Amino acid sequence: MISIKDLERKDVEYILDEASKLENIAQSKEVSDELKGKILGLMFFEPSTRTKMSFETSMKRLNGECIGFENSGSSSVSKGESIADTAKMFEGYCDALVIRHEYEGVSKFISDIVNIPVINAGDGAGQHPTQTLLDLYTIKKEIGEIDNLNIALIGDLKFGRTVHSLSNALGLFKNIKIYLVSPPELRMPQEILIDLNDTNVEYEEVDNIESIIDKVDVLYVTRIQKERFGDIDDYLKIKGAYIVNKKLLKGKDVIVMHPLPRIDEIDTDVDNTKYNKYFTQAANAVPVRMAILKTLIKNNPK
Repeated sequence: MISIKDLERKDVEYILDEASKLENIAQSKEVSDELKGKILGLMFFEPSTRTKMSFETSMKRLNGECIGFENSGSSSVSKGESIADTAKMFEGYCDALVIRHEYEGVSKFISDIVNIPVINAGDGAGQHPTQTLLDLYTIKKEIGEIDNLNIALIGDLKFGRTVHSLSNALGLFKNIKIYLVSPPELRMPQEILIDLNDTNVEYEEVDNIESIIDKVDVLYVTRIQKERFGDIDDYLKIKGAYIVNKKLLKGKDVIVMHPLPRIDEIDTDVDNTKYNKYFTQAANAVPVRMAILKTLIKNNPK
């Protein structure tokens, strides 16, 4: 699972359906031995909290085990070992690999040299397919459908791999309109806009939330990513460009999502309102990633 663009609608719907069947196990209401005896390798070259922990939780809820590292400094890559050699070593120890890396394309490269399933857990400003699947799962659970929705993607659209993947995925659904809300410096990359045109997804680029707040069903908010800026002054110029608060949302029929971590783009006064779905979204990572692991590992001939 390298890019959401590799999936068809039926694949997405299969994973969402499987995830719904695993809800009780994810919530510790039932016990499963689906992946007993299986081992998941975690190669995290870039920091992660939710993604890494939810993959670990998902594997353990299915009675499997995890090994791995959470930064390149704790692996032999810090000694000069190539990523390819590290991956081949993991192949001998594991039944599947989850990889996060700062450079786009690393997960695809590794998937071409190992014979076990590889899951892209985020590659630079590229893709984050499992995040997109849990985003879609959240939308479907909260609203009832994914077709016929207006969705605003807000914040860092240039470097945000979550919004890149989600934009591609929404092209699989019917009658979708996307509002792209960002400062000029962080607009959606041209290649994503080309993909939207190719899938006939209607979109509109705007520079403020107020102009579209009454038109949308979902506000998908992202942080301005300090780590993607080469010049700190460029970051500081647009930090805090968009802030969603209770006053903005009052009386609106909308849900607020965020892949997290948040900094200041969603005020904490939203946390205890009906609009807040970002913590639910984070929890939904477990059944969705359980469904992905179960599907990939049990269908691998190894």
